[in-house]
Amino acid sequence: MGVTVSSVNRAQYAAAIERLGNSRVLHGSESLCRLLRYLAEHSLQNPGVSIKEYQIATEVFGRPPDFDPHLDSAIRVQAGRLRLKLAEYYSSEGERDPILVEIPKGSYSLSFHARAVANPGVAPVANTEPARKRHDILLKWALGVIALSILLAAGVAALVVKWENHLRYDAATAKQAAVPAAYQAFWRGFVSSPGEPWVVFSNAAFVGRPETGMRYRTSSDSNAFILDHYTGVGEVLAIHELDRVFHMFNEEVRVKRGSLFSLDDAKNNDLIFVGSPAENLSLRDIPMSQQFVFQRLGSGPRKNDLAIANLHAHPGEPPYFVGSAPNVPLSEDYAVIAFLKGLNPDNSVLILAGASTIGTQAAVEYVCHEDSLNQLLARLGAQPNTELKPFEVVLRVKVARGVPVESDIVALRREGEP
Repeated sequence: MGVTVSSVNRAQYAAAIERLGNSRVLHGSESLCRLLRYLAEHSLQNPGVSIKEYQIATEVFGRPPDFDPHLDSAIRVQAGRLRLKLAEYYSSEGERDPILVEIPKGSYSLSFHARAVANPGVAPVANTEPARKRHDILLKWALGVIALSILLAAGVAALVVKWENHLRYDAATAKQAAVPAAYQAFWRGFVSSPGEPWVVFSNAAFVGRPETGMRYRTSSDSNAFILDHYTGVGEVLAIHELDRVFHMFNEEVRVKRGSLFSLDDAKNNDLIFVGSPAENLSLRDIPMSQQFVFQRLGSGPRKNDLAIANLHAHPGEPPYFVGSAPNVPLSEDYAVIAFLKGLNPDNSVLILAGASTIGTQAAVEYVCHEDSLNQLLARLGAQPNTELKPFEVVLRVKVARGVPVESDIVALRREGEP
């Protein structure tokens, strides 16, 4: 039976949460520790008040305000993972803890239980009467049998819990083992890091009104009201693709729009940027591609159009990669895939950016589909079970009716190549 949270027991319950957060079972599970502490704080401060899934999504995991729990099961998945971790903890290193912490099914409010402690038995008083002696012997024998039965039942229950946890762990491990080798080779670093990677998508600054027409903000619009909450269809579909891949590994990502991203986010996290620096201005503050750089053309018939500059063009390669002109239907675009070291060399940065939103979509799909991933890994000469080395790639993207239909690598640089 759950113990009601009160001021008397608050310190004891808080100590139980600290033991869980510092346990071996939750070591390295930053997102689960964050969820546990949030639920504990809410349950201790607001006993009996339920927590909404939307609250957890937006306040703990940084989901956007339009998060819909009916369409996104991420919070239910995280709560399920935390339940398993709690069961694993109390069947191992926490088996003697005085307080049990649970997340009841169908709720996100924590339940605290005091572990029952048996009162020590009273030794029988010696009696010289034979009948009393026989009575005491029978009583001791009965108590011994009962105690042994209880211990046996507890042992069986512990074994069942451990076996169930083992089966669940094996199922998760088997699911990851079933992930195709190409995904494991490319995404290994991002899914094995202690923290969830940040996915930062571009959202350019617009001025105007949606109903009368919007345009990119320019230097002449310094006094205009800025709309910074729009992004392209390619970025939207790209986030969906990335979420699908991480779900294969039973992992999650944290999503943030570029206008809200800061250097503090970049210091100790793996980062995946979706969208070009022309819109994803946060890319300008972190390590960027050194071979293929987005630039506005300064002269010629395509002056001011966005292109990818080939800073160290190899023989047969153009100095610029330029897609379709802006005044004709988009039929060709170019995109960059760049895998780099972060501000902290222990972290990684992946840039997936097109000159247009459709090019961005193509870049993300290229690293999220098995056949194209195999082509990329073959071109890189990547070996199974080895660390992926930094590289930069340019894709030529063929577009039909606003959809990327074919992508090919037209330029590639590995780490250390001119």
